[in-house]
Amino acid sequence: MQWTDDALVLRIGKFREADLWVRLLAREKGLVTAFAFGGSRSRRRFTGCLDVYNRIRASAAYSRDGRFLNLQEATLLAGPERLRRDWRRQGMAANCVCFLEAMGVPPDNAQAGYALMHGMFQLLEEEAVLSPVMPVLFRFRLAAEQGYAPELKVCARCGRALSGVEQAHFLVGEGAVCCPSCRRPGDMSLFLGQEALDVLGKVKEYSPQSWGRLDPSPEGARQAARLIDAFVRYHLGLEWANGRFKAM
Repeated sequence: MQWTDDALVLRIGKFREADLWVRLLAREKGLVTAFAFGGSRSRRRFTGCLDVYNRIRASAAYSRDGRFLNLQEATLLAGPERLRRDWRRQGMAANCVCFLEAMGVPPDNAQAGYALMHGMFQLLEEEAVLSPVMPVLFRFRLAAEQGYAPELKVCARCGRALSGVEQAHFLVGEGAVCCPSCRRPGDMSLFLGQEALDVLGKVKEYSPQSWGRLDPSPEGARQAARLIDAFVRYHLGLEWANGRFKAM
């Protein structure tokens, strides 16, 4: 079976002198690993395409036994410049890619995952000043795209709207947010101010290209990041260790 799809190049490695393996996030196919035979030498089939964070138009076909996917040719659609020059931006991009791979991208969520990762690469390429919290916000949005992120608009216990409250609490064990009146003694919870709630709500609603305008205060960013880290650990079962996300 052969297919052609737009894809983002996430990782590249060499497995023989002239051959490469390529990790792609394809718009329709989701996460795939393909082999580019002659990929490090072929100027006709892969001209300027096989670099990380490129957006390409890829044509691939499965081997006869269906075990391997062979990248037959690719056309470059776009490639970053600032992202390649700036090690800090590269680190943010790599962190996002690691989390995406750890979470996975179900086939029915491929288009949303592709759009999110593409938007994140654009943010890292185009935004003049980047908050270090951006990769953490990416984790929250990816979880939301797959139906895991907590409800932020109403108290999980009484249904009260949280838009007018000065503070709320993230209940770590329940993975939910409650108003101050519903927090019980003994609850393991994290404090959330209205700014952190607003930031998280906008991350769920808007594409990454808009996140540069959020500009949270250091305290607001810290509160949002603590919620996301706790949610990822306790409810997605992932933690960052030794340069990668792994199951707890």
